[in-house]
Amino acid sequence: MQYELKRVIRVPGAILMGLGSIIGTGIFVSIAIATQISGNGIIVAIVIAAILAAFNGLSSAQLAAAHPVSGGTYEYGYRFLGSYFGFSAGWMFMIAKSASAATAVLGCIGYLFYAFEIETSGWMSTSAGIVLLIVMTFLVSGGISRSNLANKIIVSFTLFGLGLLVLAGFFVNGFPVDPILNAFEGTSTTSILYASALMFVAYTGYGRIATLGEEVAEPRKTIPKAIILAMVSIVVIYLLVSLTALQVMGAEAFGNTVDGEAAPLMIVTNVLSVPFIGPIITLAAITAMLGVLLNLLLGLSRVLLSMARRKDVPMALAHINQETKSPVAAVWTTGVIIGILVLSGDVVFTWSFSAFTVLIYYAITNLAAFMMPSELRLYPRWIPAFGLVGCLFLAFWIDPAIWISGLVLLFVGIVWHSITRKYVSH
Repeated sequence: MQYELKRVIRVPGAILMGLGSIIGTGIFVSIAIATQISGNGIIVAIVIAAILAAFNGLSSAQLAAAHPVSGGTYEYGYRFLGSYFGFSAGWMFMIAKSASAATAVLGCIGYLFYAFEIETSGWMSTSAGIVLLIVMTFLVSGGISRSNLANKIIVSFTLFGLGLLVLAGFFVNGFPVDPILNAFEGTSTTSILYASALMFVAYTGYGRIATLGEEVAEPRKTIPKAIILAMVSIVVIYLLVSLTALQVMGAEAFGNTVDGEAAPLMIVTNVLSVPFIGPIITLAAITAMLGVLLNLLLGLSRVLLSMARRKDVPMALAHINQETKSPVAAVWTTGVIIGILVLSGDVVFTWSFSAFTVLIYYAITNLAAFMMPSELRLYPRWIPAFGLVGCLFLAFWIDPAIWISGLVLLFVGIVWHSITRKYVSH
């Protein structure tokens, strides 16, 4: 069948695919952003975000196990809630993650130029970003097997670099007792909740496992197991890296690193002054950004594929290449969308904007899980209920200018969907 994908991903590959989507901008940038907002409260924010992400992960897992097709919440919304919820989920996902992908492209180029001490200008960064994007889009268009192998290599090296940083921090400064004891000092509830919303985005790559549900072998077993194991792994990694950074620099100094030219964790390594750690972290950051870009290209193209199947976008994007088993048209269209954002070079407020749109996306995920028939449900109904309330609650602790803009774009999407429902036959 020209519209079917091949099931080749198993538990280890699915876990690494989730980690490849999570470990990137979140750990190399967003921890410092959230620390700037909440100070020592970042440790509390990481835990709050992790708890909410765990509930969302369980909701995603049972939805993907019951309905293992590409598209994630876009498809779940259609099946369990109706077309408007489904389309809204797809719309929010495309907006949030296209901006995140463009940020990953520009971030990766920034790390590359930093690593080779190249002084650059805006046009050089965007031009190099477009070249990098073309290469990665070509890689993803070649099929999931090739992408899966590349992801395993990228994630493995990134984990090695982060592990080395944590060990070096513990060796030089000892166990990070002070950051734990000071977690509730010098911060407010408002700042912790705002930081929790930002950190929630840093966890949400696990959804890529569900988004690729049509390419996962034995999805009812593989997807829940992979999501849960990926979540446990990333909570441990975030806490270890955050505690290391706070122990080395202190909350205020680490938070201020987001205002500098270098990546926050690179500055941490400079303060540590341990030989060879700096270049390794630089390379780990580069591979992490490549991993984020690769996985976002995969996830976004699969959502676009699902939207094309339902005629929410042109049907030509639903075609599957029979040789590579890849939705080539959807992949390259996704690359073009990201490329337009790369050319703009405007990544101001991207992370906060992604936070709001992603929280709305997962609110719909939890609502879909709540409305699932009992015979399909793997977990109690209170789990998606908690996830739904938590997502909506955190979404509106973000800067009002951000969530108002997000609501305006959501309204625009709903109007578009209404027009297509009226004039395009489904």
